[in-house]
Amino acid sequence: MNMERTINIDGTEVKLRASALIPRLYRFKFGRDMIRDMRQLQKSYQKVMELPEDATEEQTQDAQLSVLDLTIFENVAYIMAKHADTTVPDAPDEWLDSIPGVFSIYEILPVIMELWGMNQQTTSIPKKK
Repeated sequence: MNMERTINIDGTEVKLRASALIPRLYRFKFGRDMIRDMRQLQKSYQKVMELPEDATEEQTQDAQLSVLDLTIFENVAYIMAKHADTTVPDAPDEWLDSIPGVFSIYEILPVIMELWGMNQQTTSIPKKK
């Protein structure tokens, strides 16, 4: 089952698709385990979202997303976009460069996590005997 969503990035429509094929595409393209990377990204994002408004500078720095988190986010977004649209360039850097405007992790990551979660639910439902 495929899950698709279209997001708007500064006036540019970008289609994202999640399916059982996504982890395999991710592994072949980036040589990494997408399930592990998504788990790490979800934990980091949750830490940022749970940060109190009156957080100290030290708490804020501790909760910020790392360069690795941002790279994982960009790679997952790229794979989902490439899976949804074959005209997406073959290199993530080219794809990111082709999107005008700001690519906000805080706006797009919740959509990616929602698609990923829906995909995980459909692939993990046990069959009754």
